[in-house]
Parts: sequence; C-alpha cells; structure tokens
Amino acid sequence: EGTQFKNTIYKAQGLTKIKVKIAGADAIYATNKNRVFATSNTIQTDFKPKGKPSKHHHQQKKLKAMITKERASRLEGSFGKEKEHYHLKKIKAKTKATEILWIFFGIHTANCLEIGRRMQQGSLENVA
Repeated sequence: EGTQFKNTIYKAQGLTKIKVKIAGADAIYATNKNRVFATSNTIQTDFKPKGKPSKHHHQQKKLKAMITKERASRLEGSFGKEKEHYHLKKIKAKTKATEILWIFFGIHTANCLEIGRRMQQGSLENVA
C-alpha cells in the first residue's frame, strides 16, 4: 500500500489536469522515498515530520491537521463504512493485484446495493 503514493499523485493529476499541491495519506505512506517525491514536487503532506522542528512548525502543524481532518472526513469515512459493513477490514492485501481486486469488489458491491436501494424506493425506473 505505501508504494502507491507516487502513482496515485500521477493518476490524480492525469484525471483532473491539475497539479497536486496537497496530499493526505496514512502513516504507511510516509517513507523516505515518498517524502523525497513530495518535497521535490512541492506537495504538502500530513506525514509526521522527522528530525528537529523547523521554525515554522506551528503553521505546519495546523496545515497537517487540516489535511488529516479533510482526508478523514471525505475519504476514510466512505471507505470505513464499506470496510465495516462488508467486513473488508479483516482482509489484508499482500500484493498490488489483490489490493486492486479488493477495492474493485468493495466499490462495485457498494454501488450494486445503492442501485438496489434506489430501485426499491422507486427513484430508478427501467434499471435492469
């Protein structure tokens, strides 16, 4: 999982056509390689800092807290719900292929259930 940081940044930039300036990620992504990549691409992260605090550490701490809060509320909330509901948190992906597979099935299962709920409520007509 921690090896996908660079690919994720490139994918986001490719899809949005906007340069990523801020990125939030789990602690597993805070590797030296990812830190160097983020710094060299002027990407602010919420990685826990290494070494002595800089002279701007109070402002950096506030920025990191904002990034972490935004990531947690937008992304982790959605994935957390699916992981809890479908018991996906018990599954540990060991390779990139299994990681992609579990994400694929999790997202599509959630989408299928949402379509079913909408059909039941009558908000989707002619859905086969």
